[in-house]
Amino acid sequence: MTKLQQEITNFLEYLEIEKGRSEATLKNYDFYLRRFAQWAKNPSPGKITADIVRKYRLWLNRYEDAKTGQQLNPKTQNYHLIALRSFLKYLARQDIDSLAPEKIELQKQEQREVDFLDGDDLQRLLDVPLESDSREIIKLRDKAILELLFSTGLRVSELTNLNRDNVNLKKDEFTVRGKGGKLRIVFLSETAKQSIKNYLDKRQDPEPALFVAHDRAQKSENRKEQKEHNISPRSVQRIVEKYSKAAGITKEITPHTLRHTFATDLLSNGADIRAVQSMLGHENITTTQIYTHVTNKQLKDIHKAFHAKTIKI
Repeated sequence: MTKLQQEITNFLEYLEIEKGRSEATLKNYDFYLRRFAQWAKNPSPGKITADIVRKYRLWLNRYEDAKTGQQLNPKTQNYHLIALRSFLKYLARQDIDSLAPEKIELQKQEQREVDFLDGDDLQRLLDVPLESDSREIIKLRDKAILELLFSTGLRVSELTNLNRDNVNLKKDEFTVRGKGGKLRIVFLSETAKQSIKNYLDKRQDPEPALFVAHDRAQKSENRKEQKEHNISPRSVQRIVEKYSKAAGITKEITPHTLRHTFATDLLSNGADIRAVQSMLGHENITTTQIYTHVTNKQLKDIHKAFHAKTIKI
């Protein structure tokens, strides 16, 4: 194993132990860094220069998949560079001479579009599970899932990992473990609390999971994907898709759309962006700032509508 390969291994172990990064993050960083090492022919850390990185960026930008002919989009190219920059920061902390991480600039990207639901669509989505022809226990579960996603802004993985004892229905808040094992407080609406209570009151099983699969297909899927009894993220995605269609919503809706809706709703109603950052569990506030563009546009549209109404009068 070369010096560079060894340091990459040490870095990945550091991310796992000291930083508590997820298995998916470790897998991605391993892929991005090994790709760089292979392309650069495994130079020692001290031989990584700005010129090498510049040529690597050109290679990434011109790369085409041998089978599909597809190129790497700017976002994926940046993932490679973020991994490399993080690795260089680690080397600096270990007093290992290499390229300064701040020498690597990310490729400029177009402003990310944030998709969210307006009030009418959201209400129809939240109401429709109880109007379905599913079994009562499934209707109550699905209603509780949708209410909880919107009430808290949870990521789908965070929701599916919840156990009953994580959520105290006598309180309006509970603690969730998010990305990187970080804890944060999320808040329950009265509707979400009641929906969860209705679902749990109907449950007769002893399983600790907050949300479980109630049909054979989902139970089989859970055994393959994650905890044996917790409902799977894929199942939650299908639940959201199912009810968005039933509610007559034509655009594609995912669990993350409800997270976007949660954040947009908070900011539109005057919440402080730092508070929203905390509730979403964003490490960097620039991630949260994408929602300010949405709320600014909303305010502009409201102003236009009001102005048009005033002129008519």
